Amino acid sequence: MSLARQGMYFILVGLLQVLVDWAVFVGLTSLGVPAVPANLGGRVCGACLGFWLNGRITFAAAGKARLGGARLVRFLMVWLVLTALSTAAMAWIADGQGLGWAWLAKPLVEAALALTSFLFARHWIYR
Repeated sequence: MSLARQGMYFILVGLLQVLVDWAVFVGLTSLGVPAVPANLGGRVCGACLGFWLNGRITFAAAGKARLGGARLVRFLMVWLVLTALSTAAMAWIADGQGLGWAWLAKPLVEAALALTSFLFARHWIYR
């Protein structure tokens, strides 16, 4: 699959992931859950959806899904690093600027991490 096509699908899947991640984050924090565990909850929900959709659609080869244990391990390694960065950013924003700003910043933080995620996904996770 071409870079442009993979990029388009990655963006569409990513938008869906960010929507799920953000909705869980906002929902949990509005119920009183602190920003760090709420961010982790949102990231887990988004990651499950993203790993599956990207393996089935974005990086599939000749109609065959690219999932499985080895790819999941590579995905989790990248996800853990990006989640640590995202969670640190959300905690910093929520503590310094307030929860409302963290809600607004969440999609921007995730978008900033998306390019790194795409490069790892294309060249290492789903190869």
